[in-house]
Amino acid sequence: MTFLAQRSRLSLVALCAAGALAGCASPGTGQSGKAELTTASDQTAAQRKVDIRMQLAIGYFQQGQYTVALDEVKLALAADPNHADAYGMRGLIYQQLGEHALAEDNFVRARKLAPDSPELANNYGSFLCQLGRVKEALPLFDAALNNRAYRSPASAANNAGSCALKIKDYASAERYLLQALQLTPDLPATNANLARVYVEKGDYVRANFFISRLNKVAKMESLTADVLWLAIKVQHKLGDTDAEAGWATQLRRHHAGSAEYAAYQRGAFDE
Repeated sequence: MTFLAQRSRLSLVALCAAGALAGCASPGTGQSGKAELTTASDQTAAQRKVDIRMQLAIGYFQQGQYTVALDEVKLALAADPNHADAYGMRGLIYQQLGEHALAEDNFVRARKLAPDSPELANNYGSFLCQLGRVKEALPLFDAALNNRAYRSPASAANNAGSCALKIKDYASAERYLLQALQLTPDLPATNANLARVYVEKGDYVRANFFISRLNKVAKMESLTADVLWLAIKVQHKLGDTDAEAGWATQLRRHHAGSAEYAAYQRGAFDE
């Protein structure tokens, strides 16, 4: 279950940076025989063109201009037909457009070209989880987490935990989410997901610990109705009427027309 209002959980900047210098010309070797470090000056004109197109595609994607982003990716692939991150980016675009078959085709091709990319593994795993293919998604998150070069492991750990929740695998969800908590303690999604895990396990005291943390690490307007409703139910279960009323105020203020607020109004705490 998704708990926070996020337009994208995807590591777009990291994805672009990881592929920005892919295929650069060799910068030569030093006296030791080791290759010199590759830098932007080693790029050819064609490689710089691809990099620019990818940056533009990411910018348009983040603005929700998916068809424009798709055009930029097409131009990048015209210049470099084997650019793994371009296929990964196109997969993300098709995912947002609801073109699931096309999205999967591009994710699979990207992974074939760059099987060790943790960003691609995380994004493809998120896509599969969205489709309910949890057992296929979890190994991809594991692959991302096992890559020491991955710069956003908390993202993969939280995505894996959220995904495991979908099949009620609370032990795996707890393990992944506690790992995410160690990596990035203040990520609101992690705290919300851990609260859900402990509610499902009947440990309302521990669930309340993570609900309370949301007051510190999240803006109330960023929390979705289901998170606020979860918080209300935890406080109701613990008999804390003041805290329950406080969370109810936030639910009414930000999601008055939601099904969760309607459930609160009729007192459906055990639904």
